Amino acid sequence: MNGTHADLHKRRQAVLPSWLSTYYAEPIEIDHGEGRHVWDAEGNRYLDFFGGILTTMTAHALPEVTAAVSEQAGKILHSSTLYLNRPMIELAEQVAELSGIDDPKVFFTSSGTEATDTALLLATGYRASNQVLALRNSYHGRSFSSVAITGNSGWSPTSLSPVQTFYVHGTRRPGQPLAELSDADLIAACVADLEDVLGQVRDNVACLIAEPIQGVGGFSMPPDGLLGEFKKVLDRHGILWISDEVQTGWGRTGDHFWGWQAHAQDGAKPDMITFAKGLGNGLSIGGVVARAEIMDSVPANSISTFGGSPVTTAGALANLRYALDHDLQGNARRVGAVLRARLDDAAARLPVVGDVRGRGLMLGVELVDAHGRPSPAAATEALEAARRGGVLIGKGGLHGNVLRIAPPLSITEDEATEGAAVLVAAFQEAGRVIA
Repeated sequence: MNGTHADLHKRRQAVLPSWLSTYYAEPIEIDHGEGRHVWDAEGNRYLDFFGGILTTMTAHALPEVTAAVSEQAGKILHSSTLYLNRPMIELAEQVAELSGIDDPKVFFTSSGTEATDTALLLATGYRASNQVLALRNSYHGRSFSSVAITGNSGWSPTSLSPVQTFYVHGTRRPGQPLAELSDADLIAACVADLEDVLGQVRDNVACLIAEPIQGVGGFSMPPDGLLGEFKKVLDRHGILWISDEVQTGWGRTGDHFWGWQAHAQDGAKPDMITFAKGLGNGLSIGGVVARAEIMDSVPANSISTFGGSPVTTAGALANLRYALDHDLQGNARRVGAVLRARLDDAAARLPVVGDVRGRGLMLGVELVDAHGRPSPAAATEALEAARRGGVLIGKGGLHGNVLRIAPPLSITEDEATEGAAVLVAAFQEAGRVIA
């Protein structure tokens, strides 16, 4: 490794936890960005196809966000929720209007993990139950309670838990027992599984929490309509539906503004939505939208020191308005189709590509060995090869063999085509290495 990055990596290892992983055999420092590109500290330029884990939603160094943050920082940085906060109220009004939740109220947090904590607090208190339903292969954060409902052992470091979690089937993953079923048959099987689990639970269940597309889980997806069918079962038992939109929200899937809307047949809608990441475009913000009856049910005093801070909400409001004014959801749909077509073409030609899935600008590519088994080694090699080719992507999945592709929603067709060519070459290199 050469000077700048090597030295900084040694300093990091000396003072930060060993379990705080980095990408790449030779980790890089992202120094600055503009639009859909970033530069590392040694001057190398990359197309950013991961956006800091699906967080840079609109663009790097978006002038509208920079101006809003700068203007607010020149007034006051912090006040807490004990005082009126105009940017927080204006952003809450906008989020509530967009949410689709009946009679919505909004609570802001500093992260998606904290949003999960809040949703669990609301649901378990409202239902007087600590029993929670979650999907297998799920991920909901890194706090004690969110780890307890994460159905992916690679991201769950302890079996201790403040809740009792029951995991149900809900996504289609290659190699899964239900994977070869048609969408209709898979929905029926998953609903039957949910009914079976509920039949074995002693007490009332507080909620089901589900990602419409599983992020860390490798962009695994349920068939459209599954969560709506789940909702019919949940309603019979009075169980709340929490849609984890930390990665799927704000138009990233292209077809819908929220991921849950792919399951909204017969008027089905969640009781709560958790959100974070893209709203702030890199600013630390998350939150929950819930029906007022649920949001107002907390029987004790509460505040938030940093949730909904003036600076983060001012920047987030500017970011959200930019996304709406420039129809970035539509761009995700159009350019996402261009990118998906090139990935599908690669899958048809390259044995190392076992599956392409996702929606809009949230696409996953599963890499496999010569026997069709998950290949983490191929994914690691493809990640490295893409970086060498000037494109940054992510990696996840239950076995660590899924490449996660999620550029800022303002990406152009030319940039998508350029990035896709680098990715296909990276797949080819990965195939040669593991052959």
